[in-house]
Amino acid sequence: MTPEKPAFRPRIYLAGPDVFFPNRDGIFRDLKNRCERAGLAGVAPIDATIQRSAADSEDQWAQAIYDGNVALLRDADGCIANLQSFRGLEPDSGTVFEVGFAVALGKPVVVYGVPPGTYAERVAAMLACERDAEGALREAANGTTVEGLGQRLNLMLTRSTHLAPDAEAAIAWMARLLGGGP
Repeated sequence: MTPEKPAFRPRIYLAGPDVFFPNRDGIFRDLKNRCERAGLAGVAPIDATIQRSAADSEDQWAQAIYDGNVALLRDADGCIANLQSFRGLEPDSGTVFEVGFAVALGKPVVVYGVPPGTYAERVAAMLACERDAEGALREAANGTTVEGLGQRLNLMLTRSTHLAPDAEAAIAWMARLLGGGP
């Protein structure tokens, strides 16, 4: 009798500002457990193998983190990203980079954490805005156009990803996309 070969579990890069939160280990543990139940293998940015010595400069440390995270993304079969608003009205810029990188690699990306309503509605609730003669929403202070088109985020994100209501739904969606499952 030959030993049973372990089932393939698609590797999913778990992007998001979660790396900055004091409870990040618990957040990633929970996301990985949810992935496991869905037949996926979750991989967090903090899983990157990074060597650091006391002699390393901050620039060397930053490069090592970048290289480690890019390597994890290249090895992943897909990406699930938390695009919650972070330090403002937009998602974390590093997470947005990771989403774009995964999309450029042809990997499926499912996102969650996006506030309800459109981006334009959220901006208008925080900044004085007005409509111009053509109906475009602009910031009143400087005339900058507020991207509309009814999208919940910048259209480059909404048109290149699958938008799920929460992490659990994002994981289930990714499992369907990649044929994972218990």
